[in-house]
Amino acid sequence: MNKTIGILAHVDAGKTTFSEQLLYHTNSIKKRGRVDHQSAFLDSHLIEKQRGITVFADQGIIEYGNSTYYLIDTPGHVDFSPEMERAIQVMDFAIVIVSAVEGIEGHTETVWSLLKKHQIPTFFFINKVDRTGADVERVLTEIRSQFTADVCDISSFDGSNMSEELIEFIAERDEALLDYYMDKGYQPTLWIGKMQEMIRSSRLYPYAYGSALQDIGVKEFFNCFDHLTTTLYKKAETFSGRVYKIRYDESGTRITFIKAKSGTLRVREELLNGNGDKEKITQIRKYNGTQFQQVNEGYAGELFAVTGLTNAVVGDGVGELLEKAEYELVPTLRSKVVFEPGINKKDALKFFKLLEAEDPSLHVTWEEKLQEIHLHVMGKIQLEVLQQIIFERFALQVQFDRPEILYKETIDTDTIGYGHFEPLRHYAEVHLQLEPGKRNRGIVFESTCHTDDLSIAIQNLICQHIFEREHHGILTGSPLTDIKVTLLTGRAHNKHTHGGDFREATFRALRQGLEKAGNRLLEPYYSFKIKVDLVQMGRVLSDIQTAYGEFNTPETIDDKAVLTGKVPVATFMEYSTTLASFTQGKGQLSLTFAGYYPCHNEEEVIDRLGYDKNADQEYTSSSIFCAKGAGYTVPWEKAEVMMHCL
Repeated sequence: MNKTIGILAHVDAGKTTFSEQLLYHTNSIKKRGRVDHQSAFLDSHLIEKQRGITVFADQGIIEYGNSTYYLIDTPGHVDFSPEMERAIQVMDFAIVIVSAVEGIEGHTETVWSLLKKHQIPTFFFINKVDRTGADVERVLTEIRSQFTADVCDISSFDGSNMSEELIEFIAERDEALLDYYMDKGYQPTLWIGKMQEMIRSSRLYPYAYGSALQDIGVKEFFNCFDHLTTTLYKKAETFSGRVYKIRYDESGTRITFIKAKSGTLRVREELLNGNGDKEKITQIRKYNGTQFQQVNEGYAGELFAVTGLTNAVVGDGVGELLEKAEYELVPTLRSKVVFEPGINKKDALKFFKLLEAEDPSLHVTWEEKLQEIHLHVMGKIQLEVLQQIIFERFALQVQFDRPEILYKETIDTDTIGYGHFEPLRHYAEVHLQLEPGKRNRGIVFESTCHTDDLSIAIQNLICQHIFEREHHGILTGSPLTDIKVTLLTGRAHNKHTHGGDFREATFRALRQGLEKAGNRLLEPYYSFKIKVDLVQMGRVLSDIQTAYGEFNTPETIDDKAVLTGKVPVATFMEYSTTLASFTQGKGQLSLTFAGYYPCHNEEEVIDRLGYDKNADQEYTSSSIFCAKGAGYTVPWEKAEVMMHCL
C-alpha cells in the first residue's frame, strides 16, 4: 500500500527531528541526523544546514509493515509556506507537530487552515514533553478550542486493542457502532476498520505525545499511524497525476515531480499535460533525499520524478487529471533585482525564469521600459535565501530592493467597454459589460452573445484572452481583479479577421470600459490573531487602529486576551517585532493572508507610484478603424459612437 505523508509544524517545533526518527526507526537511514549538527537527512541543502530551517519540501521513502511511505518534510517558516502548500496537495495524511511548551503558534494555524481546505486527514504529535514548561493538557485544550474537538488519544493503542476510553470516544461519534457495541461488545477488526474510515473522512484526529529529540514515543506513534491509515489507489485505471514540484539538476535537466493518483506510467509513454500537449517520458526516478533510482514504471499512490516534460507547470494535472491546482498562500510583496555593473540583465533573466518554474509564486516579470527584473516574495528571509541560491547555482551576485506592497485594482460601478481593431486587412469588434465582482473572487467571465453575431469558437477565444494574462488597471497599472466580464456582442469578418485580431479588440474593450468606470485601488490584508496578557490588550487595540485595521470583539481566556480581525499588510508587516518588544516575547501573533480590500491610503499610493495610463505600451484604450484603405486611431471617448454593432 502506498501512502504519502507530510510532516508540518511551526518553525522550531521539532518537525525535522521527528522526521529523522521515523527514517531511523524504519531503517531508511543508518544514523539519526540533527538540525543543530547540520546532519539532518532531509535538510540536505547547504542553505538549510547553515540556517537550521527547512526551505525545500524534500522527500524520503520508508518501508514499514505492508506499506511504502513517501515522507515529505515541509518548511515551517512563513516565508516558504507556498512550498509547503504545494506539498500539502499531494498528501494522503498529515502529521502536525505541536510543541508541548509553546503550543499552537502562528504558522500552526496556517497549516491547519490549509489541511482543512484540502481535506487532508490529520494526526497530531505533541512534541518536546521533556522540556521545562511542557504541558500536554494545555496544548490539547488549545487544539480542541482552536482546531477541533474530535481529537482522540492513541498513545495506548497497540495496533490491535483499544482502551475503553478510546472505544467510547469513537462510539460517541457513530450511532450504529455504539448500538453494535451495546449488543455485541468490542470486535477489534470492525472497530479498527471503522476508525480508519473516520480518520480518512476527517471525523477523527488522533494524537500522541513524546519527545523527538529524546526518541520518546515516536516509534509507538508511527506503529499506531501505520495500523490506522489506509489508501484506496487503483493501478488498473487510466493514469492520472498531479505535478507538485519542479527542479533542475546540475546538468540543467528539468525534473518534474508527480503524485500518481491512478493507473501506471511507463518510460517512453506520452503524457498529456495541463496545456493540452503530449510529451514523451524519458526517465522515471524515485527519490529518497538527494539520491534516486531509475525505474521503468510509476504506480498509483507513488511519488516519483520524470524527465521529458518541458511544459507542465507546478499544480498541473497530467494524464486524465487536467485541472490545475489553486493555491491560497500568495506573496503580497514585490522586489526589484539589483545587479552589479556590467551584468547583462536579459541574460540573467533566464536564471530567474528557472527559479520561477521551480517556485511559480515568484512571478518573475521583465519590465522592458525600465530594463528591470521584479519578483514576488513572502518576506525578507526568502530574499536572503534567494540571494544565496542565485550565487551558488548561477555564480551571479545580486541584491534586492526593499520589498514593496503588491496592489491590485477593481471597479465599483457598472459600464460597457467597446473595442474595435481594423487596420488594413484585419477586423474584430468586441463589446464587454464590466461589473464589480465579489471580493477576492478574481475575474469571472460569461457570455450572453448570440451565435448569429459570434461563433462559439470566437466566444471561447475572447474568454481565453480575458484569462491569458494579468490586465493592467488605470490607476497604478496594478493587476485587475474582482470584476465580472460579460461578452455582449461582437463582429468578425469572413475574409479579414485573423489570429490576434480579437485579442486586440478584447484588450481595448476592457481598457475602454475601465476609462468610464469608477476605479478602486486594493491592497493586501492580513487576518490576525493576537494573544496577550489582559493588561496589554489596550495597547494592542490602539496599535491595530493606528494601523488602519479592524478588530472583532475581544475574547478572554483565563488571564489572556485574544484579539482577531484584519489589517493592511503595509502597516502591520513589522508588528511581530513590536509585539515581542513590549510583551517580552510572550505575546503570540498569527498572521495569515486575508485577501485584497480597499486601500487605506489610495491617493497617496497612486501619487507615489506615478503610473501614466497613456504611456503603457502593453495597453491602450483607443480603437483602430479603417477608412480609404488605411487604419486610423480613435481615442476611447470618441470610439463608442463609431462601433459597427450599435
